[in-house]
Amino acid sequence: MMSDTRYRHNAGSVFSLKYQLVWCPKYRRKVLTAEVASDLLALLYQKAAELDVKIESVEIMPDQVHLFIESDPTEAPQRLANQFKGYTSHWLREKYPHLRSRLPSLWSRSYYIGSVGQVSEETVRRYIEAQKNS
Repeated sequence: MMSDTRYRHNAGSVFSLKYQLVWCPKYRRKVLTAEVASDLLALLYQKAAELDVKIESVEIMPDQVHLFIESDPTEAPQRLANQFKGYTSHWLREKYPHLRSRLPSLWSRSYYIGSVGQVSEETVRRYIEAQKNS
């Protein structure tokens, strides 16, 4: 099999699973500034390395986090969201007391996760439909 940088490999599969993950601080408070944002960025990369997740892009705004990642197919998207949110909340609230006093929890319970693919939905539909005629 030829090496292709668009795809990653594990023991049993070749894959390209990319997700956009977005979440906000509780009450959409603008607390992700200065040192908090800098530490959050470092924590995101630490957790990504632990999960064997590749961060393609990240943007931290005062009231939201945007993360574009590539993950192994053995990782559920919901688990990835919970891992990033839980890990960063724990360490940021420990280091910055104002995050504990102003917010009952650092992150809101909700988040957005969407998959990003190499092929469009229409291409997949046409491919599956064409299998009937093969």
